[in-house]
Amino acid sequence: MRGVLLWLLVMAAGCLPCAAFAQATTRPCGATEQAGPACLLAHKPLPSLPAGAVFWHLDRYASKPAAQAAATASSVVVEAFGSVWLFTIAEADWRPSGGEHVSTVGPLAVAPASGGHAAEYLRSVFAPGTTAPLHVHSGPEAFFAVNGDTCLETPEGARIGRGPGNSLTIEAGPPMLLMAIGTVPRQGFALILHAAARPATTLTQAWQPQGLCARQLAVDRAR
Repeated sequence: MRGVLLWLLVMAAGCLPCAAFAQATTRPCGATEQAGPACLLAHKPLPSLPAGAVFWHLDRYASKPAAQAAATASSVVVEAFGSVWLFTIAEADWRPSGGEHVSTVGPLAVAPASGGHAAEYLRSVFAPGTTAPLHVHSGPEAFFAVNGDTCLETPEGARIGRGPGNSLTIEAGPPMLLMAIGTVPRQGFALILHAAARPATTLTQAWQPQGLCARQLAVDRAR
């Protein structure tokens, strides 16, 4: 037992200079929106998807009843960052009644699934330098930032989104590291659209990032 405790202390000490970590989990979101781990805003079963290309629509409403009145079978209504949001999986030109259309993110590379799909919607507030643990998804993931800057590193390189409203997408499979860069906290949403019979997220150590997002963060801080 002493050996195990000593090993844990050594590992903890070795990680002191590391970036803060924030893991997307099944932990439900609470009312407090503070910097820290991502949380689950909503889980939506989707027995069917549009026949063509699939997109994530984000619309903002003045009230929850107004958003619920505009919702479809593939929509969810959530409250976050001082607004009421309608999230909908639909074709590119779909629009709800009323509200303010904020963004259309996609297309999302969704593979057929005999048991249907599910959408997991996450909320996060990351201080610059905060990362999610290395992980892979069984379906495509999309990111939308209400505020702040985004860096997503994969074995193919880094993808960067700047400023309010930036969005990124990634297909199923590649390992990834998400980091908030820039100089202000990143407030954002994520969508994982996966086969309902498979877990949405799996942690991995099979790949290690090259520090591309960390370098960009250093450049941002030096400006």
